[in-house]
Amino acid sequence: MTTQQLHPRRAYRPPARLGGGTPLNATFRRRAIVVAFLAPALIILGAFVAWPMISALGLSFTDASGFGDPNFIGLANYIRAFTDPQILRSIANTGLYALLFTPVAIIVALVLALIVNSPRLPFRGFFRSTLFLPFIVSLAVAAFAWSYLLDPQIGLVNYWLQGAGIRIGNVLQDPLLAMPTVVLVAVWKSFGFYMVIFLAGLQDIPGSLYEAAELDGANAGKRFTNVTFPMLSNTFAFVVIVALIAAFQAFDQIYVLTGGGPYRSTETIVMQVYQSGFKDLDLGFASALSYVLLTITLLLSLVQFLFFGRRGEEISE
Repeated sequence: MTTQQLHPRRAYRPPARLGGGTPLNATFRRRAIVVAFLAPALIILGAFVAWPMISALGLSFTDASGFGDPNFIGLANYIRAFTDPQILRSIANTGLYALLFTPVAIIVALVLALIVNSPRLPFRGFFRSTLFLPFIVSLAVAAFAWSYLLDPQIGLVNYWLQGAGIRIGNVLQDPLLAMPTVVLVAVWKSFGFYMVIFLAGLQDIPGSLYEAAELDGANAGKRFTNVTFPMLSNTFAFVVIVALIAAFQAFDQIYVLTGGGPYRSTETIVMQVYQSGFKDLDLGFASALSYVLLTITLLLSLVQFLFFGRRGEEISE
């Protein structure tokens, strides 16, 4: 008896599909697993983000005060938001804050990112961690500490400046200096976050581009304008949008340092929302102001996105 007769050859059968079942059942099972993992996060977002936003939109068309049934008043709250001189001044103050904060924070963060990204800098890890530390501190806590540092009687800042022959007085009660002061506190608090984002963008730039620029005789300034800045266009756009959103949401440091004063010179839209909603109990108007702020932020973000997106396409071409 031959070997083939002892061990007859069987027809080949492909291995069973992992997990068993038909492809349709496997696809359904995978989708069910994905939904199961996403469900807790989606429920939380829906309950604490989506539903409050929808409710606030509905309240913005009413005279809701938290007591009794709200009455529908149409666009009255939005008309008031764009006709009330006090609200218009708050909008102007918010725009001024964003105009001062955004470029200063971005320039400081970019310059420091370029410095700590240099391979010639010793202890780079130490400097990166140290510069990022202010961002970890709560903005309200940082503002509280700065209120003591800037105090005209016991503040160290005034003491050091007086030693150099400079007298600035109580900057938080000066209508001209109060806004720049709260902006500088916000810049000190947040530049470390933007620096880390720029640092990540700088490390993604291929070193071969700098080598080619050096071979072409480009100095440091030309390497920055022709290599670094174009390659950072997307990162720059992201940082600008995030900084603008943070600027339009300014509240903590202003509430702690100045309370919106002096003479409402630092009162922003968010402070008006807080005043209308929690002190005046005008929930409908506060909701309308919130959506005005949301609309302004979305429009500015869209403009920045379109501008830098078009610039990135031109650079790639």
